[in-house]
Amino acid sequence: MSRPSPAPGTPTPPSTTAPARTAFTLRGEVACPASLTVADLRERWEQHRAEVVFDCATSGPRHHTFEGPLLREVVDDAKPVFDARRRKDRSRFLLAVTGGDGHHTVLSWAEIDADFGNVPILLATAMDGRSLESAGSQLVVPTDRCGARYISAITSVWVGALA
Repeated sequence: MSRPSPAPGTPTPPSTTAPARTAFTLRGEVACPASLTVADLRERWEQHRAEVVFDCATSGPRHHTFEGPLLREVVDDAKPVFDARRRKDRSRFLLAVTGGDGHHTVLSWAEIDADFGNVPILLATAMDGRSLESAGSQLVVPTDRCGARYISAITSVWVGALA
């Protein structure tokens, strides 16, 4: 049953619906899949800072400061199903990150693993001092010269092995 519309000039009562929480799923070959918000990322993991400059193909160099946890630490807590003691087992795992606009990228576990590339890739919770709470977390690859792997409004992080 629908409610009648209020008469013109009548104030609208405040919504009783909670605002939507922008979350992404962490799934795949992990023992503990999760749904995580920017607030979760900020509260549960140490925040790291990255000052980056990347070339944007359409507007030239972009300078930003990002804060957030390391992707490696967040995924580690989801317990990927590889044998952590075996480097070759870890090195066959991939991470696929998808954004709200459908943009996606693939990373190798070896890029973020301390025994291999040790790249400090972030799941940003803030950009230039502003919270990403309403926009959603952003993937930040501070070693990249171009920003193509910077995924905005992350919707999914999939972890899995290359067969």
